[in-house]
Amino acid sequence: MSDGLFWLSDEQFSKLQPLLPPNTRGKARVDDQRVNSGIIHVPKSGGR
Repeated sequence: MSDGLFWLSDEQFSKLQPLLPPNTRGKARVDDQRVNSGIIHVPKSGGR
C-alpha cells in the first residue's frame, strides 16, 4: 500500500493484523488496512 491512500504503513498493519479475527460470518470483509486506517484517522483529525 505504498500509493499514499492509507495512513497505516504496511509495517504497522503487519503488527496489527494478527489481532484481527481470521473468520467472520455474514457480509464479506472489506480491506482491513483501509478500515483500520480510517478508524485511527477520526480521532487524530479531531472528528467525532
